[in-house]
Amino acid sequence: MPSLYNKDSGALIGRISEEQLQDLIDCLVEESADDQDYYIDQTTLDYLREQGADEALVTMIAAHVPEADEGIEIEWRKD
Repeated sequence: MPSLYNKDSGALIGRISEEQLQDLIDCLVEESADDQDYYIDQTTLDYLREQGADEALVTMIAAHVPEADEGIEIEWRKD
């Protein structure tokens, strides 16, 4: 089962389903085929919602993104 982590701190954000992982992969740009990290800010969260990403996934990530203009780097791993 895949898990999301804060890339800077290593803190677990939460476990996600394969379908939720696919939402991230489908909606967000990867720099390479091996890329497993994304920069998430409020604009990205809005974009995920607009693209129909799973709301539970977006809510889980949103709880870890600061309200200010800053964002976080997240990464996914298959545990």
